[in-house]
Amino acid sequence: MNLTHLRRGWQFAGECLLPVAVAVPLVADLFCAPGWDALDLAAVIVGSLALVAWRRAPLVPLLVTTACMLAHVLHAPAGLSAALPVLVSVFAAARAGHQLLAALAGVVFLGAGPAMSPAAVSGHPGHEFVGSTGLLLGWFIAAGLVGVVIRLRRPCLRKAEQDLDAERAREEGARWRADHERLRIARELHHSLTQSISVIKVQAGVAVHLARKRGEEVPAALLAIQEASGDAMRELGATQHVLHDPR
Repeated sequence: MNLTHLRRGWQFAGECLLPVAVAVPLVADLFCAPGWDALDLAAVIVGSLALVAWRRAPLVPLLVTTACMLAHVLHAPAGLSAALPVLVSVFAAARAGHQLLAALAGVVFLGAGPAMSPAAVSGHPGHEFVGSTGLLLGWFIAAGLVGVVIRLRRPCLRKAEQDLDAERAREEGARWRADHERLRIARELHHSLTQSISVIKVQAGVAVHLARKRGEEVPAALLAIQEASGDAMRELGATQHVLHDPR
C-alpha cells in the first residue's frame, strides 16, 4: 500500500512539474520577443497549465493548448517553442486513443498558426517558412506515433503480466499436487512398511530374549535380523521426514 501511494505521489508530482517545465521556456522566449502583451502571456500560461490534465483528461489540454497557442502565434511573433504545449497534448491524446482528434489539432495548428503568423506575413523568405513548418510537421508526426506505440504496447504488457500470473498459478498448483502426493506416499509407508518391519523386529527381539533366557546361543542370523529391522525402522523414519518436509 505504501509503495502504491509513493508511486501515485511521484506521478502527481510529475503531472504538476510538466506544465512548469513547458511554461518556463515559453515565458522566457516571450519576454525576448518584440510585440507581445498580456494576452500572449495569458495564452502561454493557460496553455501550459492545461497540461496538468494530460493523463486524466487528455482531450481537455488538447483543446485548450491548441486554442491558446494558436491565439498566441496569430497575435505575436513566436518561435518554434510555441508548439511545445500542443505537441505534448497531441502525444497525450494519441496515447489515450484519440488519434483522429490529435491529428486534427496538429493540422489546425500547423495550417493556421505558422501560415498566418505575423512572422510569416511580414515577408520572411519562403524557404525559412517551409523549413520551420516541415520541422514542426515532423515533430507532430513523431509525437503522435510515439503516443500510438505506447497505446498499442499496453495490451501486450498486460497480456504478458497475465501470462506470468497464470504461469505462477500453474507452478503453485503443481507444487501443491507434488506436496499432496508426498504426504500420501508418507502415510502409505507409515501404515504398511512400518507395521511390517515392527512385527519383524518384535518377533526377532522375542526370539533373542527367549534364547538368552534358556541359556542357548543366539543364532547370528537372528541377531542380524534384529539389527537390520532396527536400521530399517530408522531409515524409514528418516525417509518419512524427508517426504513430509523436502527442504
